[in-house]
Amino acid sequence: MKIKFSLTIIFILFQSLVFSQILGIQNKILISMSAQEKAWNNGDVEGYMAYYWRSDSLKFIGKSGITYGWETTLQHYKKSYPDKASMGKLIFSEIKMQKISCRIIMVTGKWKLERSNDELAGFYSLLWKKINGKWLIIVDHTS
Repeated sequence: MKIKFSLTIIFILFQSLVFSQILGIQNKILISMSAQEKAWNNGDVEGYMAYYWRSDSLKFIGKSGITYGWETTLQHYKKSYPDKASMGKLIFSEIKMQKISCRIIMVTGKWKLERSNDELAGFYSLLWKKINGKWLIIVDHTS
């Protein structure tokens, strides 16, 4: 009886530890996404891109197809949004996270750009990966 009780306590403690680790990861990603919103809303594309994997293997998937690489993605953003007015106000909502592995989290949600003349909106799925101790976006599929 004591062994069964001890195993139950160990199992509960282990589950609590795993759950708290997941919450910690989710919190780090939410803080990063909030920083992305702030950078975007300040007209700082490079600050927004700071949370993407700075690699030629980064994938951005949009209505025009797949873009490979951090620099190419940055240039795409700069061309599509040449100034703060065209960038508008970015709002992420309906954020959901799913742990794929201990180093990969999938984030899905809705994005909205509020601009003076119009409003754009759509959905996204992001793969975040822990690389060198930092959570970074390695795949962005935005529609």
